[in-house]
Amino acid sequence: MPREVRDVVFVDGVRTPFGKAGGMYANTRADDLVIRCIRELMRRNPQLPPEKVEEVAIAATTQIGDQGLTIGRTAALLAGLPKTVPGFAIDRMCAGAMTAVTTVASGIAMGAYDVAIAGGVEHMGRHPMGEGVDPNPRIVAEKLVDPSALVMGSTAENLHDRVPHITKERTDAFALASQQKTAKAYANGKLQGDLVPVAVRDPEAGWGLASVDEAPRDTSMEKLAGLKTPFRPHGKVTAGNAAGLNDGATAALLVAEETARELGLPVGMRLVSFGFVGVEPEVMGVGPIPSTEKALRIAGLSIDDIGLFELNEAFAVQVLAFLDHFGIADDDPRVNPWGGAIAIGHPLASSGVRLMTQLARQFAEHPEVRYGLTAMCIGIGMGGTVIWENPHWEGGDK
Repeated sequence: MPREVRDVVFVDGVRTPFGKAGGMYANTRADDLVIRCIRELMRRNPQLPPEKVEEVAIAATTQIGDQGLTIGRTAALLAGLPKTVPGFAIDRMCAGAMTAVTTVASGIAMGAYDVAIAGGVEHMGRHPMGEGVDPNPRIVAEKLVDPSALVMGSTAENLHDRVPHITKERTDAFALASQQKTAKAYANGKLQGDLVPVAVRDPEAGWGLASVDEAPRDTSMEKLAGLKTPFRPHGKVTAGNAAGLNDGATAALLVAEETARELGLPVGMRLVSFGFVGVEPEVMGVGPIPSTEKALRIAGLSIDDIGLFELNEAFAVQVLAFLDHFGIADDDPRVNPWGGAIAIGHPLASSGVRLMTQLARQFAEHPEVRYGLTAMCIGIGMGGTVIWENPHWEGGDK
């Protein structure tokens, strides 16, 4: 029998402040970061009975230790959701949380459930990227990929080789702008509404409260120019024009639009389309270009229809390659208006929902914008893009 595909909405999203790997969360468990986010979602939306949650999907790239044991299920139990609420773990490296969202959204659209929580966590201080991994030797021996494909910074250097017009000076300027936009966003109170304070313990200082991101820092073009290029002698990729190694968690509430109306839940965004693609692993940073083209094609839109962009800044060069491909200026105010991962941080599997929570807040401030997108490059050669519609749209230009 024919099935009706339902509209899916992003109701709310939260995240912990992002810490430096081994920094303020050195003595905090990864699963406790997720639990804090789930509990905060429920606290902020009291009109949602806990028993109405029908799925919890939590992503982690390194699924061992306190990021293992089917973390979606265990975090749901530890957060106090009813035992009847199922959960699962998911992995698509950097796009883990993004994939958690699109996976549960697909289930909602098909009628498998009405309400779900999706998010991600990465505690890179406890579990460095690649910990416990045993790559099949055939991957390199049979030349399925170049060995550089397994080192994300090397893939960014490879991308520089492909797009030589993107200079180090340009990537440093983009990185500086990201830091400046994030500082301004904090000063104007733009980011604080997404953050869930976390109690943290320091063996010497005792208990404290993590309430802001740890990674943002003052810098300058002169300081950025002097940083080492660890992935290649005389290269272009540095710690200053790339996202750092970070710890943090995110969670979002996805609901069938009709259910949101019934429960009186706010609608932050409406899902339009999404697309994931594979690309050459050696230049994984190009991934968001074809994934965006795919998502636009599915939605019947063009890049000119997009009024806001939240692009994950894994490396400045990959964002700039995206902007160049679509003819968008480096300083276009539609792009990452509150800064990005170069400043805020990129705890791998959690970042997709950070992009979404920021876009939802920007939609509320820009009723003239109808469509926005979240996009990111993904390790081992992939890209992911999700297009959203602004429920506050008042019939403006974009």
